[in-house]
This record gives sequence, structure tokens and C-alpha cells, in this order.
Amino acid sequence: MSKELVFGHQKPDTDTITAAMAFSYFQNQLGYETEAVALGEPNDETKFALKTFGMEAPRVIETAANEVDKVMLVDHNEPQQSVSDIDKVTVTHLVDHHRIAGFETAQPLWATVRPYGCVSTIITELFQEKHINIPANLAGMMLSAIISDTLLLKSPTTTDHDREAVKYLAKIAGVEDYEKYGIEMLKAGTNLGAKSDADIVDDDAKTFELGGKKVRIGQVNTVDLDDVFARQADLESQMQSMMDDNDYDLFLLIATNILNSDSELLVIGDPAEKVEAAFGKKLNENKRMNLPGVVSRKKQVVPPLTDAFEG
Repeated sequence: MSKELVFGHQKPDTDTITAAMAFSYFQNQLGYETEAVALGEPNDETKFALKTFGMEAPRVIETAANEVDKVMLVDHNEPQQSVSDIDKVTVTHLVDHHRIAGFETAQPLWATVRPYGCVSTIITELFQEKHINIPANLAGMMLSAIISDTLLLKSPTTTDHDREAVKYLAKIAGVEDYEKYGIEMLKAGTNLGAKSDADIVDDDAKTFELGGKKVRIGQVNTVDLDDVFARQADLESQMQSMMDDNDYDLFLLIATNILNSDSELLVIGDPAEKVEAAFGKKLNENKRMNLPGVVSRKKQVVPPLTDAFEG
């Protein structure tokens, strides 16, 4: 059996890196030969979790076909979010919690897609279904992933499955107060003073094809929205540069306050009126829109935008 690579989406967050690590370990216990890799360096939040639980980040790859013939995908399925040569390898497994869009395979595959708040929750259940023990340090990373993706279980994407998995994983990992740990981890990822403009707008960004338009949606977490928008002119310049280089029609940046679960949206490009239609609000003179209670790109941003562009 030849080795397979397991990886998540570009611009990896804590869940996509952890999901690759966890699913690779899971598959290896079933007799596969796999390696978890990443399509980018871990962010500050992920580094905090890795350090806390004494784990090494997966190595970073740019292409897969030069190494393997087969791959396993976690936390994504849209080709534009995947490795650049995804069309040159066979996808044998998929574990995801996002919409299915533009994903085709020439052969049947093993797939589980569940509408949970986090892929690591799905993988937790896979371990339980097969009665495979999760190592304590890996459980800590999986706990961190769920906390990250659900903003400490406050996101509307959160399900009872996520809540149960958090308690289960915290016990295995030896984390007595997961809320205290979660706040520390989330804050570790909000040190905006150490981030470049490119980091802020594109560290956690994904590209979507909506109604024939190429839309880039980035998200940054903070404990003070003013820390983000004090740099608005520079952020706009960075977003415009990335639009020019990558032919994006529209670039949205969602700044989310992790303490009160409110967001402020910055919009560059056209058609901006589609964004206004999606949320039923007008952009102000600063190209911004307040979105109280909006924290999930997957559930609260992409669906209304899809309706506005394609409805």
C-alpha cells in the first residue's frame, strides 16, 4: 500500500491542521500508511496549541503529485481551496463540514460530511465508532480545534456533538478548565501588533466562486475592533493588491470580536451592492458594515452571499 498525504485547506487554521493530524493517525491505526501535511504555516493560535500539548506542526507542501498518487482531504472540498495540483491526484477519503462545491472525483471515495461546528468533532466520533483510543496530546489539539472553530462553543455552527466532544477530549487531554484554556488560546491568535497587513487580511481567507464572481473572504479575530480598523487604509491597500494579483472581483474582511461575538465587515471591489443585499444593510462611507452576532463565515456569511449572487 503506497503512502497517502492527508491535508486541509490553504491558509490553515487550527482545525484544518489538527484534522489532518488526527485523521492521519486514525487511518494509520486502520492499517493505512499516511502522513499529515499542511498547505501553509500554522498561525499564532495553532502554535499556542501545539506548544501547549507538545506536538510538532506538520510539514508544509506546495504540491502533492510529485510525492504521491493518492490523497485524503479534511476540512475542505472546493478545488480552489486545496493543493494546486489536486487534479493530478486521486482523492480516496474526505472528511468535511462545509458545503460541497465544485468537487468531482473519477472514482468512488470514502466520505463523511456532517454539519458540525468542527471537523475534529467528526473525527472524534470516528475514533469512538472504531473504539480507537486518542492519545492525550492529540486529544488536546482536537479540543483546541473545536474551541477555535466554534469560538468556545458560542458560534451558531455549534452542535451538541461539538459540546459532547469538548468534554470528552478535555478529560483525555487532562484539561480541567477548557473555557479558561480556550480564552488563552483564542487571545494568543489576536496579537495584531505582531501581524503584517497581509497576515490580517489573508491568514484566514478563502476564495469562493459566487454567481460567476471570484470572491475572497478573510476573517480576523480580535479583542478590540479598533485594533483592526486603525489600520484600515493599509488593509485596503493590501486587499486591493491581492485583488489585482489574483483577479478577485470582491474582497471581504470580517473582523470578529471574540469577547462579544460581534463583527465588522470591510468590503473592497464590486459588486458591493450584492453584499448589501445579502445582509439587508448599507455599507457606510468607510466601506464597512456592522454585523452583530455574526461570527461564522461558513454559516452566517457565505450562505446569504450565495443567495444574493446566485438567487
